[in-house]
Amino acid sequence: QVQLVESGGGLVQAGGSLRLSCAASGRTFRSYAMGWFRQAPGKEREFVTAINWSGGSTYYADSVKGRFTISGVNAKNTVYLQMNSLKPQDTAVYYCAARSRGPVIRSDYDYWGQGTQVTVSS
Repeated sequence: QVQLVESGGGLVQAGGSLRLSCAASGRTFRSYAMGWFRQAPGKEREFVTAINWSGGSTYYADSVKGRFTISGVNAKNTVYLQMNSLKPQDTAVYYCAARSRGPVIRSDYDYWGQGTQVTVSS
């Protein structure tokens, strides 16, 4: 079994920054892509960003472009999310995910983390 563990969430004021980390452990797993999703109270889980290890292409939701940056280390199945200029509407539980194939913006990933809370105060 593969486990994904996120860390780095917390409470920050609007305009501040946070860096989330996600590391995979367990059985050997060769991911094709890793990504971040988020879910705010009363809302559906939404795509935030993803990185395709083949070529290193990155993808972002329009709402976070220019403010969030995804990076990582393919060989370690580790991914980071640098979040700058945070807004109250970024408040959500952020989930890390990994997949072995398929479109990276779709939510049908193979493995998911337990989530980490990000709260942005106004």
